[in-house]
Amino acid sequence: MLMISPRMASGMQEKQYTPSLLGFFVYNPLFGPREGEEEKKILFYYPSEVEKNEKIRNVGLCEAIVQFTRTFCPTKPAKSLHTQKNRQFFFEAEESFWIVMVVRNPMVEKTNKDGKPPTVEYQEEEIIDTIYGAVLRQCYSMYKLFNGTFGRAIEAGGVDLLRQRLEKFFYRYLQTLHLQSCDLLDVFGGIAFFPLDKMTYLKIQSFVNRVEESLSLVKYTAFLYNDQLIWSGLEQEDMRTLYKYLTTSLFPRHSEPELAGRDSPLRPEVAGNLLHYGRFLTGPANLKDPEAKFRFPRIFVNTDNSSEELHLIVYKAMSAAVCFMISASVEMTREFCEQLDGLVGPQLTLLASDICEQYNVNRRISGPDKEPQFKFIYFNHMNLAEKSTIHMRKTASISLTSVHPELLKILGDINCDFARVDEDEEIIVKAMTDYWVVGKKSDQRELYVILNQKNANLIEVNEEVKRLCATQFNNIFFLD
Repeated sequence: MLMISPRMASGMQEKQYTPSLLGFFVYNPLFGPREGEEEKKILFYYPSEVEKNEKIRNVGLCEAIVQFTRTFCPTKPAKSLHTQKNRQFFFEAEESFWIVMVVRNPMVEKTNKDGKPPTVEYQEEEIIDTIYGAVLRQCYSMYKLFNGTFGRAIEAGGVDLLRQRLEKFFYRYLQTLHLQSCDLLDVFGGIAFFPLDKMTYLKIQSFVNRVEESLSLVKYTAFLYNDQLIWSGLEQEDMRTLYKYLTTSLFPRHSEPELAGRDSPLRPEVAGNLLHYGRFLTGPANLKDPEAKFRFPRIFVNTDNSSEELHLIVYKAMSAAVCFMISASVEMTREFCEQLDGLVGPQLTLLASDICEQYNVNRRISGPDKEPQFKFIYFNHMNLAEKSTIHMRKTASISLTSVHPELLKILGDINCDFARVDEDEEIIVKAMTDYWVVGKKSDQRELYVILNQKNANLIEVNEEVKRLCATQFNNIFFLD
């Protein structure tokens, strides 16, 4: 998607073009080692209409860059190549399997007087390597979630099967990449956790245990509320990718207005006949339909070790959603889905209203939401916990932020500085007229704060951030 925002500046009309995807390909240099066989190296190429010789030339150039940089550092080949018009990102997803993403740099087109052709200025410095490198790795993680590793496809059906799977997956997935919306949250790829009191958390844990006991086929469970995670039985990395899929793809597709009185407490007292609002987000749309299909998406977890293939059942009642994962070797039946619906639906409906009540009580206690003087992004590398008051909404296609893009760029730059050192660090930047930006890195945690304080000086900003850490992030930061 191309976003253009015309603006007037110094009497000239300007058109701004945001970063866009120019190319994306997967290759393995071992598959076409001889001259004349170069095309065999290419496993997937987007856009597909590119002429064959150009594909071979582009892949050959990437191969040469990677090999050349290996002579300087065998263990760390090139990750990106900067040119005036675009930037290329390289990622060795599996041994000898390379994924390359080519991004056109943002540019400004200025119309000239006297009928001369417009002047184009490429803004090379606007693209941050760590952000787009993370997007490229995320492409592979998402492929792996639904298809397993590249090596697995080759074992199952040779190079042709791998080509088919890459074509089928990436042709659709690349349509969802909105490179102009990428920012620091893409680097972290974190998980938003829902804040809960102990009693409600124990109720959820008890619910998960009861369901796993009653439905012994269930291997793993994950529980979410309002698109935030409360409970997960998966390994962290698998949950991180699944969470991204749920919150940026599956949930937004099903976000039509829910039933009236959403999340209102429902407690019909008729024993054994409890109304419930449960429904399947994957699998059968309507259990009562005699033509209903009981097919669920397949996902792969623990791909670095044993690689388990699972059915993904996502079941929702009001704002609560539960993912049940069941071995792919088990056939899903109408009877099982009816049993799950009858068991989970009523309990999940009650739990959803309990969580909503508790959440509303806690909000009343904490007082009304005032627009604070600061906005922040917080990330914890240990449990992948992420929190942002800068983003009002962030999905694959939409990034609604409450700050200027220039401030988000500064956050990305500070993050790059943090990545270069292992020690704890603090960076303070005077940004646009009214804004200060502060980054703090401490003990596997990172905090980025944007302060709107026009006349503050460095000492006052430092004191303000200390106060913020003491009140909002107590027990998190240990920096003086």
